[in-house]
Amino acid sequence: MKKKSRLKKELGLFDVFAISTGAMFSSGFFLLPGLASQYTGPSVFIAYLVSALLILPAMFSIAEISTALPRSGGAYFFLDRSLGPLLGTIGGLGTYFSLMFKTAFAIIGIGAYAAFFWEIPVKTIAIMATLFFMGMNLIGVKKTSGMQKFLVVFLLVVLGSFIIDGLYNIFFTQRVDSPLKNEHFTPLFTNGIEGIITTAGFVFVSYLGLTQIASIAEEIKNPERNIPLGMILSLAVTGLVYVLGVFVMVALIDPAKLSSDLAPAATAVQNMFHWMPGNLGMYLVTAAAMAAFASTGNAGLLSSSRYPFAMSRDKLFPSRFSRISKKGIPVRAILLTTLLIIFFILVLSEEGIAKLASTFQLIIFMLINVSVIVFRKSKIDSYDPGYRSPLYPGMQIAGIFISLILIIYMGWMAILFSVCVIGVAYAWYYYYAREKVKREGAIFHWFALLGKHQYAEIESEFMEILKEKGLRRGDPFDETIIRATFSTFDQNVNFEKVVEHVASVFSVEMHTSKKSLVDEFYSISPIEPALIIPEVSILYAKDESIDHPSLHVVTVKGRGVRKPVSKGAISSEDYIKVLFFLVNPTSEARQQLRMLSRLTDIVERENFVNDFLAFENERQSKEFLLHNERYISVQLSENTVQFEMVGKKLMEITFPSEVLVAIIERDGQAITPKGNTELMKNDILTIIGEPKSISQLIKKYIEA
Repeated sequence: MKKKSRLKKELGLFDVFAISTGAMFSSGFFLLPGLASQYTGPSVFIAYLVSALLILPAMFSIAEISTALPRSGGAYFFLDRSLGPLLGTIGGLGTYFSLMFKTAFAIIGIGAYAAFFWEIPVKTIAIMATLFFMGMNLIGVKKTSGMQKFLVVFLLVVLGSFIIDGLYNIFFTQRVDSPLKNEHFTPLFTNGIEGIITTAGFVFVSYLGLTQIASIAEEIKNPERNIPLGMILSLAVTGLVYVLGVFVMVALIDPAKLSSDLAPAATAVQNMFHWMPGNLGMYLVTAAAMAAFASTGNAGLLSSSRYPFAMSRDKLFPSRFSRISKKGIPVRAILLTTLLIIFFILVLSEEGIAKLASTFQLIIFMLINVSVIVFRKSKIDSYDPGYRSPLYPGMQIAGIFISLILIIYMGWMAILFSVCVIGVAYAWYYYYAREKVKREGAIFHWFALLGKHQYAEIESEFMEILKEKGLRRGDPFDETIIRATFSTFDQNVNFEKVVEHVASVFSVEMHTSKKSLVDEFYSISPIEPALIIPEVSILYAKDESIDHPSLHVVTVKGRGVRKPVSKGAISSEDYIKVLFFLVNPTSEARQQLRMLSRLTDIVERENFVNDFLAFENERQSKEFLLHNERYISVQLSENTVQFEMVGKKLMEITFPSEVLVAIIERDGQAITPKGNTELMKNDILTIIGEPKSISQLIKKYIEA
């Protein structure tokens, strides 16, 4: 992917939590409880709990794929890369419209509540709010998420107070309207199991904020930790607030009125907050409702705008929508989404939107569960999720059946709408995108096991994503660089001789077969295109007898060694000056890919070859390969703070925790440090460790 169309990673764990949670609190709490109660009666709060449990399979599947493929576009990108561009188009356009419907509905809610204070038409206020959110999104995702965090914190404080005060009034006071003295909960289930299932499907839209995280995954820092943890925390908090909050509403509102109440939270608060002066409690809940609708509208515009951006990047949408500003913002995608949301606000009514959005999302969730099975069965090594769904494949199969059952209970109108969206998306793909797209999904890799063809370039694309994600905690890349072996050849050497030499060294070191290593080095794999760097060759091998990764670096003088065409990847006219040979245990295939991606990222630095060949010794070469926030080089020179280490053994020196003296250069020679190694004047120490500890050493030895 071109860097000019790559979004910045600016969102942390709290941003993930705030965007997901903020997208779920709006109609789900302030509007739907009353409408939903007509299907199941007082047990509506149980339906919210059931709905939260039913979304778990989809959440786990989304979390797994998001950590493997953190890309904008969410469901679209997942379905495109797993099931192919046709289903990707259907999923992308369908989810895009569903999110915009939900966003438009939430923004109308702002107008509805604001109308209590100002005599301005609801839709006029809604359009003004949409333009405000557009401005926030054009400023940047970090500032957008900053407002989102403020709204969510305020919302949680007010809703927490609502629940605590409500439960106190219910269980610790003797008010006439207390459910302890009336029949609000009798009968609990007015329509039996069927009513609970119907209601769970109806309020399913309340939890769709979880899907919005997938659409902004490309902008999340440390996605392998922050995406699953943020989603789990968000669902837990949101589910708890929904269940307890709706329980309070059922307890405090007459059942006959609840089913037709469009503002049940405001009605319930009339019997609460008696310790507050005047109508302050009502004002707080109204403000919370507006904050909830605002957070949903803001998060909805942010996430839905990433769908045309991602689809444009893949040629399923006009290319102009993949362009981003100097600040890394997809301006045209945001403007298009804003115009469409305003259009929906002007022409659509609010009725039925919850069922329509829920039904299509259930179809998407069903396909996403299928996608996890496809990705795993495809056996693509570069599909490397940092989080794996528990109970696979039972969890995914359960998710597929759950979606089917809930869709049936949504009714024919909702199903007909989804069929229409699918038809429009199919027509768009057939008449616009089909001729522009040449790729296929991971499902063809699964078919390849049955003798069918596969789309090899998808592995190379996944390799590029691995490179952006970086190493996983515990990957022994630094240690492998420290242990690396270096060799230098004259330009007259041929490529075969270099490979034979390296394989011989590894076979002695690893007690493995030289021939098998040579065969591995010469083999061609689908990730080869991702390893093409001018004047550099990266070769790799796996073997069952290898117990740890090892690296051999070869430099060739002059114009380099001519690499034969038979290896693929590089033409016969190219000459290689730096060769990297990486071997790993067979069981660590994905770890090898992460290390290869890190190595590729290093050698793609500007002027890498010239800089690397200019180094005078191994220490400088290794430090260059290690160069990041995890290492520091210190020379024990006179008149420096570190000179106090001279004459001491390594074991006698106290360093910060989680650091290691990896190399000692003495008189131009690199020596392996040991506990009893005595340090001498002008020794150069290469120290590796965790960034926080390295930062302490920099302050002590460099900045001082």
